[in-house]
Amino acid sequence: MNIRNKLINSKAFIFEETEYFWHKNPLFEFKGFSGKSEESLNFNTDQIYLGLTKESLIFLNDLNLGKLALNPDLIIFASRHRSKAQRPAFLAHLTGNWSSKAEFGGNPSELSLASALLFKAGILSLLENSKICTVLANFSTDIEVTHHGPTTLEKPLIFMELGSTKEEWSIDEAGEVVANSIINAIYKYLDFKEKKDQYIGLGFGGTHYAPNFQRLVINSNVAMSFICPKYYIQELNRDLIAQMIENNLESVDYFIIDWKGTNSEDKKHLVPLLEEFDIPIKKTKDF
Repeated sequence: MNIRNKLINSKAFIFEETEYFWHKNPLFEFKGFSGKSEESLNFNTDQIYLGLTKESLIFLNDLNLGKLALNPDLIIFASRHRSKAQRPAFLAHLTGNWSSKAEFGGNPSELSLASALLFKAGILSLLENSKICTVLANFSTDIEVTHHGPTTLEKPLIFMELGSTKEEWSIDEAGEVVANSIINAIYKYLDFKEKKDQYIGLGFGGTHYAPNFQRLVINSNVAMSFICPKYYIQELNRDLIAQMIENNLESVDYFIIDWKGTNSEDKKHLVPLLEEFDIPIKKTKDF
């Protein structure tokens, strides 16, 4: 895969093959950046591993770590993205199913484990690295709402993706942007975790590419976790909202509604549900 190859063969950082195998493929361990740097020294106690599976990521229901002496804290899935619009894009999102259907992996009405700080770190890293590469000026960088599987893995996870056709998947510079962003996202996550200066939000309303929530993440000290789009608001119940709260690694500070991106009928269903929980309700425009 283009992104994996860019990680292993990067001129910026070093991965070394280990004795471990995952899904019948060797695991690689991050050994730092090429040459001596202060950043490399920051990973004295943190380990990063790179694995490959030929299974479809959205249907990956078991990490199969039983035979490995590894217990990862977080997972970043490097993935290809497909869309009907076929627009060139870098994307990040969390996973989960809002309805009783689970056609694209995971279980019905179930959300994965998540980290809002890792999600924010992922999207900011994609934005920063894509701006550096001027030949990719036609690529957008987008937050997607929570969708598809897996939902049963025991670790918080995000998808960081390269979209949306074979043409973009084969562009070396595009693969390099995602590869560099994955490493950068880990640094950003650790920085957010140490500083403790981010408010954690759960999102409701808006469209699949969640522009209002993206602006919020980029322009404020709010990190979004799960985002339920407008077309699934009527599917929400107390159990799903409880999952949104409990499945996020960090404590939730706000419910945040894209007010203009939610119609009156959906608000009538949503607001009373949210009021059952002891979490303040905000609008995206409040920030």
